[in-house]
Amino acid sequence: MLEEYLPVLMFIVVGLVFGVLPLVAGFVLGPRRAGPEKQAPYECGFDAFEDSRMKFDVRYYLVALLFILFDLEIAFLFPWAIVLEDIGLFGIAAMGVFVGLLVIGLLYEWQKGALEWE
Repeated sequence: MLEEYLPVLMFIVVGLVFGVLPLVAGFVLGPRRAGPEKQAPYECGFDAFEDSRMKFDVRYYLVALLFILFDLEIAFLFPWAIVLEDIGLFGIAAMGVFVGLLVIGLLYEWQKGALEWE
């Protein structure tokens, strides 16, 4: 009975080795001294030039929210496409309403200038 679990056990062991071995090798073989470049604050490819608690423009958050919103809503199209033959005309109409609402939201955001970047 235990021989049935041997492939699962081997899979777990190999996964742990591939996951833990690079971490251990990095700690053992990595340098121990931190220089001034490593200790310097670094942000998006530039040296930090202001306080880290400065206010960001709301457009950063708006673009992030719009991306998440439309990305998650488009993710609903994949399961719908898989069961398209089974759901019939009602499913097509429901997805048409859903996509229509997406288009209305996109047009609203476009009209308000949320997609414009200076």
